Amino acid sequence: MITRQIGLVDLATSVIKHWELLTRLAKREYTVRFRGTVMGFAWAVLTPLLLAIAYTYVFVVVFNVRWVGAATEKGASFAVYLMLGLAVHGILAECLSRAPSLILANPSYVLRVVFPLEILSFTIIAPALVTASVNIAVAVVINLVLNGQLNATLVFAPLILLPYLVFVVAVVIIVSAIGVYLRDIAHVIGLVITLAMFLSPVFYSIEAVPIVMRRVMQFNPLTFPIEQLRAVVIGNMMPDVVGLIVYTAFSIISLALASTVFQRLRSGFADVL
Repeated sequence: MITRQIGLVDLATSVIKHWELLTRLAKREYTVRFRGTVMGFAWAVLTPLLLAIAYTYVFVVVFNVRWVGAATEKGASFAVYLMLGLAVHGILAECLSRAPSLILANPSYVLRVVFPLEILSFTIIAPALVTASVNIAVAVVINLVLNGQLNATLVFAPLILLPYLVFVVAVVIIVSAIGVYLRDIAHVIGLVITLAMFLSPVFYSIEAVPIVMRRVMQFNPLTFPIEQLRAVVIGNMMPDVVGLIVYTAFSIISLALASTVFQRLRSGFADVL
């Protein structure tokens, strides 16, 4: 099998060159999820909505939790903050759960045909982004109906999510490559996803964390996008430009390192499969 070096520029070029193929694969990934179901795409709306209702009932009604730092302590506000946090975490969770078997589930792409394996990671990002977008849209509607808020700054939400998506792609690329050689990683991913949920400000705000631990949490790759998404959607605040530049640089470096690791490991895929 012939391989070639895939640098960051080459990776971007490959994505652009195979955009039509990538789009078809991403569409297939999403349609397969609801194929054969009665309600179809409606599940994409009902699932986050029902989860938000359940979490809000448990935390607000049962445990009487209030969102620290929120302008209001209404249960509806808790649901909105929670849904935005779940939307960001959900992208990582959905992609990471698929990553270990991404290449293993498509051996023909490795063994039989000349296929740009580097674009496979992008095919599962698109469906996860659609799901997250639905979650955010539902949160915005709830915030508008129950709190009367529709902030113009929510237009910056894509700007917040873009570098985060780059980081997620980097993680998926590395995990998918390692998963070919180390099958045990699939059993670790579930634990990582759960830990990422509770160690990130999904169920709580960063203001609720002790100052010492707050500084540590700033190094969590999920903290910045979660807090910034809430700021622009609910808080009517402009994005943190400096933080966004730093996070974007971090994501690009992560993607460059991931591409290097993937290239070093891909030459042995055919032998393992």
